[in-house]
Amino acid sequence: MTMAIVLIVLILGSVLFHFLSPWYFTPIASNWVAMDDTISLTFWITGSVFVAVNLFMVYCLVRYRQRKGSRAAYEPENKKLEAWLVGLSSVGIAAMLAPGLFVWAKVVDVPPDASAFEVVGQQWHWSYRFPGKDGKLGTVDSRFVNDKNPFGINPDDPDGRDDVLVSSPEVHLPLGKPVKALLRGKDVLHNFAVPQFRVKMDLVPGLVTYIWFTPTRVGKFDLLCNELCGVGHFVMRGKVIVEEESAFQAWLSSQPTFAQLSAQAAGGSAAAGKALFAVCAGCHGAQGEGNPALHAPKLSGQNDWYLTRQLKNYKQGARGTHDKDVFGKTMAPMAATLADDVAIANVVAYVGTLPHKPAPATVEGRAGKGQRNYVTCAVCHGPDGRGLWSTNAPALAGMSDWYLVTQLKNFKQGIRGTHAKDMYGPQMASMTGMLTDDQAIDDVVAHINTLR
Repeated sequence: MTMAIVLIVLILGSVLFHFLSPWYFTPIASNWVAMDDTISLTFWITGSVFVAVNLFMVYCLVRYRQRKGSRAAYEPENKKLEAWLVGLSSVGIAAMLAPGLFVWAKVVDVPPDASAFEVVGQQWHWSYRFPGKDGKLGTVDSRFVNDKNPFGINPDDPDGRDDVLVSSPEVHLPLGKPVKALLRGKDVLHNFAVPQFRVKMDLVPGLVTYIWFTPTRVGKFDLLCNELCGVGHFVMRGKVIVEEESAFQAWLSSQPTFAQLSAQAAGGSAAAGKALFAVCAGCHGAQGEGNPALHAPKLSGQNDWYLTRQLKNYKQGARGTHDKDVFGKTMAPMAATLADDVAIANVVAYVGTLPHKPAPATVEGRAGKGQRNYVTCAVCHGPDGRGLWSTNAPALAGMSDWYLVTQLKNFKQGIRGTHAKDMYGPQMASMTGMLTDDQAIDDVVAHINTLR
């Protein structure tokens, strides 16, 4: 009887938990109500079977409990019972699978009026590509992928010249219009998943997969990678913003095209940048060697794409605006002296001509212990600390170690990496969680000092 009571409590608790639990589907924001209906049907069938089987066990425990003078009968086969079990099981399984097949048929059948855009996944970042005025996406190939052409667009394909490129993990979509997402992975398996849209699909390197949906609700929705894609899987997040058509078009027109970015990627003029660097040299030194007294880090030897991004972050307010970022606030007005992207490209080009001599080591830490933590850092920044543009991670080796300590602390304390315009800062802020205290920070920087 005790076991029968336990089973009854289990049944009641499970049913109540299902209906009263706060953890349930997010409000749907797409046309895929059929997905919810299919899952609800599965819940009803499996839930009914769960209740029926457990109630049958309760009945058996009570009806056939041990009594004095009673003797159990052995019946190895019962064809009638087996026929009923096979029949009911078949009906239940068919009832669960058949609706899913009908829904899947709709998932793979893209409406002819759906507008296409491309989703590109890499460790650990989302980016997007929209067709330009010609309405066509240019061809792509992995052999074209480099730091100047991260999308791998064929430079000889005229259809790709006006492609709109979005390097931010935030993408905008129009309300009430079907869209087809072409999914492309550059390195390992990823998965495009927005819970409110109810459809998701893997990104498979070497293939182009797809899903389609119609956004039905204005709002900002979390984009997740639902495939375990490496050590930074948990920080591979993005945002999908659904808005009215006019707002979407305004956003789209503000994004650069492949032709525009190619012109910028051609590089700036070091000669023109030399005059601009005179302002920078007051703090960072004539050779870009850095100055600890002014809290100005070493610039020479740093990746040009990283310097470009940080200067733009300062100009756009993604850095140097936090109340506790005292030195960042000093840098922000200096970056504002660079009038436009051409000026930034020029000064970065000049920095690239400066001699790269490793900065002197000033941080004392246990390099041996720091090496263990750096194994995680190396996934993005490289085992030699030279930085990897493919993971958007700058060079660390030979740079100002005191500056690395400051920035790691800023990331941990939320001083850096929390601004909405900082695309890659939140990833770094999450990763610094593994450095439990100041000693751990000193240790990992001490190890970086050995990478020379």
